[in-house]
Amino acid sequence: MKCSKVLTTSLAAALLFSVSAFAAEGNKGTLILPEKVTVEGRELPAGTYKVQWDGSGPTVQVNILHGKDTLVTVPARLVPEATANPVNSYGSRTEADGTKSLTTIYFSGKTFNLEIGQSEATQQWKTDSSK
Repeated sequence: MKCSKVLTTSLAAALLFSVSAFAAEGNKGTLILPEKVTVEGRELPAGTYKVQWDGSGPTVQVNILHGKDTLVTVPARLVPEATANPVNSYGSRTEADGTKSLTTIYFSGKTFNLEIGQSEATQQWKTDSSK
């Protein structure tokens, strides 16, 4: 009986650990920028970046990394999608000075997107799939 209780507790702990690891694994993706964009005043040149976020939504903290270096941390919203995104892509807004600001990140195979910064009502959408 005592062995059964220890085994049950061990299995529950292992399950909790694996669920936590799976959730953490799901909170990252790839951002491919074929052009430079600005995020929170920081210019990101064209390239491939790693995106990680903390939280399960709707509000999360997003880190955009190049290699192991965090380039920018920004608040975002997890927004559900009706269907899975077919490709990694992003949305941007052209500012008055001609620069482009990152507004949304879409991840291939995921049924959500990340809205960066401002609320949905103030954004003009331009989705650009990986070229």
